[in-house]
Amino acid sequence: MKLPRRTFLHLAAGATALPAASRIAYALDYPTGPVRLLVGFAPGGPPDILARLMGQWLSERLGQPFVVENKPGASGSIAAEAAVKAPADGYTLLMVALPDAVNATLYNLNYNFIRDIAPVAGISRDPDVMVVNPSFPAKTVPEFISFAKANSGKINMASPGVGSSPHMAGELFKFMTGIDMTHVAYHSSAPALTDLLGGQVQVYFAPISASIEYIRADRLRALAVTTAARADALPNIPPVGDFVPGYEVTAWYGIGAPKNTPTEIVDRLNKEINAGLADPSMKARLANLGSSAFSISPSNFAKFIADETEKWAKVIKFAGIKPD
Repeated sequence: MKLPRRTFLHLAAGATALPAASRIAYALDYPTGPVRLLVGFAPGGPPDILARLMGQWLSERLGQPFVVENKPGASGSIAAEAAVKAPADGYTLLMVALPDAVNATLYNLNYNFIRDIAPVAGISRDPDVMVVNPSFPAKTVPEFISFAKANSGKINMASPGVGSSPHMAGELFKFMTGIDMTHVAYHSSAPALTDLLGGQVQVYFAPISASIEYIRADRLRALAVTTAARADALPNIPPVGDFVPGYEVTAWYGIGAPKNTPTEIVDRLNKEINAGLADPSMKARLANLGSSAFSISPSNFAKFIADETEKWAKVIKFAGIKPD
């Protein structure tokens, strides 16, 4: 039997629409069980804190637990590789951050972050804070630069690991000022801060969430923030860029998923995360950490990550930074 052309076209269109309708229905039902949120760093640091904060929001909004799973090591690349190898079904997500853009150049990875991880949504963009022990002689960035040049190689610069945001902030500072400091890598922010408080290291471009209470208590002296503008949480602290023109580092965090995760699920997660970032209680909690909401679409987040990857590749190559 030969079907009339109009009938055939209607049937063909209906058949084509079925997969799309099925995907949409699947996304509307998502999630039907627990979702893993992989974090490539130890508990208690900024990525972990932000992951738990957003995981709680998503659990409440979507009715299923978003379980944070810490997989520290290799500056976040162990967790990233686990996410790359996970099924692309929306039930494994990854806390992504600046080190993921750095790792693309720093390590010989078994994956391509830009190709193999689908950006879902941003969470926050935070300043690091250039902090010293109150006994340190410099009270401003120009004084610090002068002291460092007069004591070349004698200043120890702490970081929570090679390729971390504080490490890269310090390397960019060295690159742009021409000073020489010795990098001392720790496994997390906590021991780095402990040694800074004890005077074993002299400077730390610390995550604001990890250092702000010490600054407020006058146990650390903040010289500058690394962002282009002043931070709302530390309005009296100038940016490094006021003294080193063009300097800017933002510690950013967001959510990614394995490539080929259904677009409908990515879009739904993006919508829910951005709703959280606009919620007054969430904004207040972020502000208390010194963080600023980073609302962005998946496509714009992808461009942002590509730009960051290119920026840090140049710094790594110039400074000759090697992995641990």
